[in-house]
Amino acid sequence: MDWLPVALLLIAACVSGLWLRSERLRRSADKELNRTLQLFEVSLEMNSTLRKQDLLGKIMETTSRLMEAEASSVILVDRERGELYFDLALGEKGEEVREIRLKIGEGIAGWVAQTGQSVKIDDAASDERWSSKVAKRVDYPTRNMLCVPLVSKGDIIGVLQVLNKRSGLHFTDRDLLLLESIAAPIAISLENAMLYDALEKSMIALKTTTAAKEKMESELRIARDIQMSFLPRGSLVVSAAAAAGDSLGIASVEVPGSEFEEAFGEGTKEASKEASNEASRGASGSAAHLGSSVEIGAVIRPAKEVGGDFFDYFELGQDRLFFALGDVSDKGIPAALFMSVIMTLIKGKMTLSMTPAQLLTEVNRELYKDDSSMFATICCGVLHTGTGKFVYSDGGHCTPYMVRGSGEVESLRGKKGLPLAVLEEMIYSDNEAWLEPGDRLVLYTDGISEAEDPDQHQYGMERLRNVLVDTVRSVDSETPTEPDLLKRILDDVDLFTSGAQQSDDIAVLHVHRKLPI
Repeated sequence: MDWLPVALLLIAACVSGLWLRSERLRRSADKELNRTLQLFEVSLEMNSTLRKQDLLGKIMETTSRLMEAEASSVILVDRERGELYFDLALGEKGEEVREIRLKIGEGIAGWVAQTGQSVKIDDAASDERWSSKVAKRVDYPTRNMLCVPLVSKGDIIGVLQVLNKRSGLHFTDRDLLLLESIAAPIAISLENAMLYDALEKSMIALKTTTAAKEKMESELRIARDIQMSFLPRGSLVVSAAAAAGDSLGIASVEVPGSEFEEAFGEGTKEASKEASNEASRGASGSAAHLGSSVEIGAVIRPAKEVGGDFFDYFELGQDRLFFALGDVSDKGIPAALFMSVIMTLIKGKMTLSMTPAQLLTEVNRELYKDDSSMFATICCGVLHTGTGKFVYSDGGHCTPYMVRGSGEVESLRGKKGLPLAVLEEMIYSDNEAWLEPGDRLVLYTDGISEAEDPDQHQYGMERLRNVLVDTVRSVDSETPTEPDLLKRILDDVDLFTSGAQQSDDIAVLHVHRKLPI
């Protein structure tokens, strides 16, 4: 029976071994369960918000508590600048910390961001990778630390570090494994929060941009209204015979047939006789001249909300009609302002005794004083409504067309001057032409002739000439009215461009010396 005690001892040893193994397994299971619960807690905390600043605060608070550390920090990677930065820093010196930037590779955090490797350091000050840049700024001693990369979709987006184990202890390898496990859900949540933050900033920027755009569009609409207010509205009929203005607001002016002295600014019978002779050269008899009327109208279409093309027409005395069409070299608001200055000068300086050339010379001198980088082409003239005599001056503008009542189209070629505001001492010249009853004068800007189709082919002057011929010859008994001609020109330009974006302002002015009734 000597073997019995030995057997009992063996049995006791086996039972003890089994218990110890079971206890180790239980403790390991408890630790694994506790680790799982901790990771689950971290996941819940990290998924509780999409706002980056709130998330960073939760990361720092949660990791400090789980790792039993005095402090925790998240340092993010700025790929564009190759630096690390503190997006959130708590405490009295938080703002100072946020100003700190580390180069990737600088300090322990920079080394982790560069290599993607985790580190456990028991004595931070003695580590050769240690940088005291942050510690000196916040006056916070770092004894030991853990630092792990935050990796999302294969990219390092930052580093997570915990500082100073409580109770003076060191972090363990198990602590490092736990922090690495915590870093995985943190990185995913942080990536989502950064995307949400970028989206939110984009939305704010979009709202700001939209508000600014709406404000600008509103201001441009106001500017357009102001600009359009400079232009005459509707068509103006200036009659050489007695005619009353109708209910549509058409203006009329009477020129008495026996008072040519007044019409031509002369005070003698000889002057009256000469004026009568001029009338005879203008058409087939003074009676026809005195019985005809002049209809004028214009259309403008800016390439932008406001533009630099302009026109104007107004009466001079009782028998003369002034009109002008111009094109500023620029577009948009600067051109509109320059245009407004030109129109103001024209209205302020033009008088009954002044010729178009004298007017352009005066306006040019005023504009040149402004030392502007812009210039403007212009064609302006004065039409004697009784005789059809037309005196005009050309400042580098597109050559006007004269459309005869027979349907023939002639280029109105006269001596040209330079555009306004190019040469201070420019002296402009007067040119002379005659409009017989039934004749038309068409002035336009290069927004018509240089309009482009989708293949960048230009509309050209020849096509405009053909439209004028077809329009006049398309009516047998009576010629088309002024709005029809303007509409046909624009419709043909639109047909040619086929929806291509308008690149320049468009303006057309049409003067029609109508046949006597």
